Amino acid sequence: MANVAVGQKTAESRHRALGLTDEQALEIYRLLVLARKTSERMLTLSMQGKVAIAIPSDGHEAAQIGSMLAMRPDDIIYPYYRSIPGVLARGMSVREVVLDYLARADGPSSGGRQMPGHWARPDLKLITGSSSVGTQIPHAVGSALASKIRGEDTVTIVYFGDGATSKGDFHEGLNFAGIHQLPVIFFCENNRYAISVPFSKQSAVKSAADRAQGYNMPGVSFDGMDVLETYRITREYVERARQGGGPALLEAQVYRFSLHTSHVGMENYRSKEEVEVQRRRDPIPRFQRELEEAGVLTAEQAAAIQDTATRELDEALAFAEAAPLPDPSTALRHVYKEA
Repeated sequence: MANVAVGQKTAESRHRALGLTDEQALEIYRLLVLARKTSERMLTLSMQGKVAIAIPSDGHEAAQIGSMLAMRPDDIIYPYYRSIPGVLARGMSVREVVLDYLARADGPSSGGRQMPGHWARPDLKLITGSSSVGTQIPHAVGSALASKIRGEDTVTIVYFGDGATSKGDFHEGLNFAGIHQLPVIFFCENNRYAISVPFSKQSAVKSAADRAQGYNMPGVSFDGMDVLETYRITREYVERARQGGGPALLEAQVYRFSLHTSHVGMENYRSKEEVEVQRRRDPIPRFQRELEEAGVLTAEQAAAIQDTATRELDEALAFAEAAPLPDPSTALRHVYKEA
């Protein structure tokens, strides 16, 4: 497709070819921007001692947002600790995300009883996970089994990093789903490092998707920093699962620009040159350029979206800082059965 001046529309564009309207494409861009700003701000607050721990998602935005938008409202979602973009795309507000990060009583995920990243909102079908990596995978398989037993056409999607593919939970979950051909999507966000261990030292295969063939399901590896390609592939395999086609393992090849968490320390396991090369794949300017070339977005509109996201985040932070902390007398609520 040849480039065109901003303000002129091409006869075709990728988002329109996928059935997405210009308004939906702009909403995707807004979510990408808001997720990046939220991730960056939470890391700053953690470094200032205002947040217990931050789990950056910089570089993961396209994989999570593109895939989440392929799901129906009644589908079941198992996010993981790096899922700020995903939960925003699912419908959580930035105010709710910040309430959870600041451990406030009104935080929707745990009311201040859990560390950040344990996302939950029953009305959005967001199911919380454990701090132990990968344990949400067999839980998601159980949800998919329940859907099949009930005769429902809902699909479950479960998110995890490449490090989780080294856990027994991953292999047990895929094995059970493959045997019973369950409607579940295993969505691996492969950012190349399990904290600091390269994927090549975790795995005997070059791609996490290669492991799918051992469990009687498709395995697809793709550019997870391309939001529209992520949406296209996820939608295809979600619909396949919905129609009784069984599970699939999707591997979004992404790159984590920031720290594993705010507690990891100095990053001496990868070079600055490697990070800079990967920044050329940054999903946000990449999608912005695509929308500008399609005549959907101008530079002025993009700047306005950036400014609006900053104000929204500022307002959410002010609200959360003024919100009450959990009442210490309720510390054991939901831990033991009340008489």
